[in-house]
Amino acid sequence: MKYKVELIESEEGFAVGCPELPGCWSQGATEEEALENIKQAISEYLAAKDELNNRKQTRYVEVMAC
Repeated sequence: MKYKVELIESEEGFAVGCPELPGCWSQGATEEEALENIKQAISEYLAAKDELNNRKQTRYVEVMAC
């Protein structure tokens, strides 16, 4: 699957984030390194999300109007 990423260049190198996955960021000294690192970050993000979804339970509650 393809994800759009955004690169931000700074004096230290590159920061890279994935807008589709809030909080999924990485960095690298070069653009190439940052892109490789975000691939790993996305993979770990999705694995953690799957693990949380597997533990999630759904319930329904009724709320009375005032």
